[in-house]
Amino acid sequence: MILCANPLAQFQSYQAEIEEAVLTVMRGNRYVLGDEVFSLEQEFADYVGTTAAVGVANGTDAIELSLRALGIGSSDEVITVSHTAVATVAAVEAVGASPVLVDVESQFYTLNPSQLEEVTTSKTKAVIVVHLYGQAANMDEIKSFCAKRNLFLIEDASQAHGAKYNEKRLGSIGDIGCFSCYPTKNLGAIGDAGLITTNNANLATKIRMLREYGWNERISEFSGRNSRLDELQAAILRVKLKYLDVDNSKRRKLAEYYTSELTGFPIQLPEIRAKTESVFHLFVIRTKNRQNLLDYFLQEGIQASVHYPVPVHLQPAYKDRITTAFDMSRTESLTKKIISLPIYPELPLSDAEKVVAVLKKFLNQA
Repeated sequence: MILCANPLAQFQSYQAEIEEAVLTVMRGNRYVLGDEVFSLEQEFADYVGTTAAVGVANGTDAIELSLRALGIGSSDEVITVSHTAVATVAAVEAVGASPVLVDVESQFYTLNPSQLEEVTTSKTKAVIVVHLYGQAANMDEIKSFCAKRNLFLIEDASQAHGAKYNEKRLGSIGDIGCFSCYPTKNLGAIGDAGLITTNNANLATKIRMLREYGWNERISEFSGRNSRLDELQAAILRVKLKYLDVDNSKRRKLAEYYTSELTGFPIQLPEIRAKTESVFHLFVIRTKNRQNLLDYFLQEGIQASVHYPVPVHLQPAYKDRITTAFDMSRTESLTKKIISLPIYPELPLSDAEKVVAVLKKFLNQA
């Protein structure tokens, strides 16, 4: 079976280093918030280009703690997209704020800046922009809007570790950057993990306190919670961070192969925004015959996937109770047609060639 993603393959690529890093932690005497976490935080901040990074338990917590650090809570509104992982919206509700969802740009699948004015109210406090599939959102327009309306800008870069916009790493452009390090991510742990980046020293300090009960010298100065990144995951991420650019380059080469082989066929291929560098967390195409293609792939031993099949505003937990922009047609249309082809750094070219051959055969028969 050719998998859509394969975190085991990445472990095997760096197995000796990862195992040694884990054993070093286990042989030590500090298992929570020790040297591995502190070193990872500095190394990741240096990589992204921010003055600080904070390790937390997962990507959802990264967004929630960022909102809390910004003082966002009950009676506040936060704008984001409906075409995202539910975690983005769940984090907003976790702080008691109300999510307000907008549509995406049809060619890039990221937040449509032209709808921000429509949904902004006196209660709006922040915009969470989602850099989806490894692709940067339109940060110039979004950042300009946030500055004009005095709104905080949070980057959900959970699918874009290492990606760039105008030569800047994503996660360094807004007030705060949030990263999931779930095992399938470009920078993935072997378990749950998350990172927060910022250039604001006061925010970094507050987030560090919030992740551990609001403690200052073990006295809670304000209400916090437990969202600590453990030493084992930090040690694993430090190993993988060294190879992130190399692994992202492998993803881009696979994407280039898919694009060169599939151009001209009756499918829509990913478009890359000008002055950006995608890291192709996913390679997403659009087709009119999605379910038939998914079934055909599976018959041929290929696991494709869908990210994401149902917009957040149409899912049972949120339908009819969440505010959206008037026009959500792009999201509602594309979610019926998108398919993620297999892509990960260790995917053999021979497997990519099979994916292309099977897809071409399907399209020629359709």
